[in-house]
Amino acid sequence: MSQTGEAFEKLVDVMRTLRSPEGCPWDREQTLESLTHYVLEEAHEVVDAIERGDMNALREEIGDHVFEGVFLAQVAAESGLFAIDDSLRTVAEKLLRRHPHVFQENGHVHDAASKERAPSAEAALDRWNALKAQERTDSGQHHSTLGSVPKSLPALLRAYKIGKRVATVGFEWATTKDVMAKIEEEVAELRETLEKEPDNAARAEEEMGDLFFAIAHRPRRLGIHPEAALRKANEKFTKRFNQMEANFHANGRTLDAATLEEMDAEWERIKNTPK
Repeated sequence: MSQTGEAFEKLVDVMRTLRSPEGCPWDREQTLESLTHYVLEEAHEVVDAIERGDMNALREEIGDHVFEGVFLAQVAAESGLFAIDDSLRTVAEKLLRRHPHVFQENGHVHDAASKERAPSAEAALDRWNALKAQERTDSGQHHSTLGSVPKSLPALLRAYKIGKRVATVGFEWATTKDVMAKIEEEVAELRETLEKEPDNAARAEEEMGDLFFAIAHRPRRLGIHPEAALRKANEKFTKRFNQMEANFHANGRTLDAATLEEMDAEWERIKNTPK
């Protein structure tokens, strides 16, 4: 067995022990449903480590992320559903099946000069999606354009994926100008609601949601991922705010003792200071 195989087997064995009568009470109490929060949390921590460029943290976070998969599979195995090796075989077979531009039917890799190889990343993705759709048809599954967009996704990411999916069937704004026009329309509707029905929180929430949904489609037309863009904006704001707070503290002041005008002035100074 390879070192990778030994390491993975050890993780599976540790998880099996933790769920045993001699193991950990907390681990034994977990269910598939209770673990969903941790799966999402670990995925976000992997992304955070990548964006921070912290490879030591990434090494650990990848391990934690894999562990959550092993944990879920162990719970499923105890219910007689499937084991972790079933999950691994399934994904390996799927990768082989959906990469005919890489693997031959016998599992061997195509020669680098083979005409079967995909000429570009876009062509490879198109082939993957076509095979995925064909598999659903062959299995008798009813194909719904939005049926496989997970409801558990963060709302902004789900809006982005919804827009991307419906665009594949032609339900799409013709130009980016049309997207901007839709955003401006939603802003106007929100403004009108706030002016005419200031106490109607439900209507304001609806109009605000429509605005966010429209905004989620503008980055896609520019080749920008909205989650990535918003994370960067969050980080930029956090750094500037922390710097502003530190500057006031250096002068013996706290933010709650400062006026909004003073904070705005310091914010603009930080914003315009060359990096």
